[in-house]
Amino acid sequence: MSDSVYHRSLPPWQELSLKQQVAQLLVVRTCGHLFDGEIRYPQWEATTAKLRHWIEDLGVGGVILLGGSTAELAVRIQQMQSWAQVPLLMAADIEQGVGQRFSGATWMPPAMALGAIARSNLPQACDRARAMGAITAEEAQAVGLNWLLAPIVDVNNNPENPAISLRAFGETPEIVIPLIEAFIQGAQDYSVLTTAKHFPGHGDTSTDPHLDLPLIPHPRERLDRVELAPFRAAIAAGVSSVMTAHLQVPALDPDYPATLSSLVLTKLLRQEMGFDGLIVTDALVMQAITRHYGAYEAPIMALEAGADVVLMPVDPPGTIEAIYQAVQTGRLSRERIYASLERIWQAKQQIFRTQKSEEKRAVNESSYPWFESVAQPKADEFCRNVLEQSLTIHAASPVELRQIVQRSHSTSDTTVKGTNLIIVDNLLQANFLGIHTPAIRTPQGWGYRLQWVDSQMPAIESIKDLQPTLLQLFIQAIPFQNTTGLVQTAQRWLELLLEAGQLQGLILYGSPYVWQQFVPLLPSEIPAVFTYGQIPMAQAIALEKLLESGFAIEGKEYIDQRFTT
Repeated sequence: MSDSVYHRSLPPWQELSLKQQVAQLLVVRTCGHLFDGEIRYPQWEATTAKLRHWIEDLGVGGVILLGGSTAELAVRIQQMQSWAQVPLLMAADIEQGVGQRFSGATWMPPAMALGAIARSNLPQACDRARAMGAITAEEAQAVGLNWLLAPIVDVNNNPENPAISLRAFGETPEIVIPLIEAFIQGAQDYSVLTTAKHFPGHGDTSTDPHLDLPLIPHPRERLDRVELAPFRAAIAAGVSSVMTAHLQVPALDPDYPATLSSLVLTKLLRQEMGFDGLIVTDALVMQAITRHYGAYEAPIMALEAGADVVLMPVDPPGTIEAIYQAVQTGRLSRERIYASLERIWQAKQQIFRTQKSEEKRAVNESSYPWFESVAQPKADEFCRNVLEQSLTIHAASPVELRQIVQRSHSTSDTTVKGTNLIIVDNLLQANFLGIHTPAIRTPQGWGYRLQWVDSQMPAIESIKDLQPTLLQLFIQAIPFQNTTGLVQTAQRWLELLLEAGQLQGLILYGSPYVWQQFVPLLPSEIPAVFTYGQIPMAQAIALEKLLESGFAIEGKEYIDQRFTT
């Protein structure tokens, strides 16, 4: 297949029929896997036949992808582009790099790890954020993605926030603003769009919009100072698009959530803040919208409010028909649709016009040059530097644990030396854990027996005959899932182990808020490490740091070098 798919000119949108014009406003979801049997979320992800119909016959404007390998993704994107009359927007939620969603590329630490660095060295953190934007954009472009649904611009000033948390760069505008500016700058050297989300600011809520409609109760003065300030900075930095938030903000609109509010999208974002790029809704399958407004009414209301792109409608064909009828009846003016088409075409022209011949990444039968830009050594170095610089250590001399490890290597005794207790929300969905990942493999090399606990197990009442234990906790806010029970389970285990005198060391991967809650419980002699990351490299570094103070060389060889170089 020729790479001309990526570089053909855009036909004028005026040549499309009204229904085709309406379809260009939709971005639908599928997975990056090549085969339908690998679809994980059939309620949201289209099969190949359905997707081809939506692209080839209906003419949807773009696709958002999740899951699969980068090799599959590159082939999949080329396939979809070949079906399209109008080149497609190819989007992905890759806030932590392409590897966050697609195996084979770089999976980066959460944005808040850079915020931790910024508190002591802002210029260095900005350099890291710029590199994060550049690496993400380069790897995305290499496999055919052209729309980064990143960066998160929200200020996460609510520790109970289930939707944003570590995804944000920080907890104050002073930290967030320079980092999001740097990220956007880093991405601008590549033919991709960037996205500031979630407007007008999703940081101070404790409700998950995937489940219900959150409320931001603050007055306008506070919104201007905290929530809106990063968006103004992102617009000034040249961000390509802004994603709406499914939020109720009475100070801006007492009646409608931001996604459906003309006061928020048109009056505030367009007119007052001067943004003329793409406005894209957050996913319209989320219950914050569907529960209150329905599958077909919500997209119409979003367009009425000023949105240009409807992301993940519940029923794409039905949504196209509903919007089409709204235009036919005069509820939506053709001028409203045309204004969005103009912006979409400008965005697509930016993507496809700026790509130079030497930057072409299309896959053909004989050449795969795009592989050279995916998961590069410089990206691994970036991840290691961020993880090491943002890591926190409690207690500096893990003598007891070190001695046990040393003994395990100085004798042929095969007796179990202790327990490696891993607590995670759902082991079956924890793609950062596996039998060869450092959190499991390394303690096994020390003579520690694996034990794991997740939310599917019954609550703990009491534990007898506890062994010396290395406790590893994987806890961070996850959409659709309330982590309160997981935190309570982890704390119960921590208290039992301390009471029995069997806690040898603690590693917490993920939430700084849980770390702040647990650290006061630890005696000073118990070594503990906190890292923002959960990826294998973060595991290796955390274990390395836990043991490095005077640790014997024979123990260090059990740190998995694949994740530390």
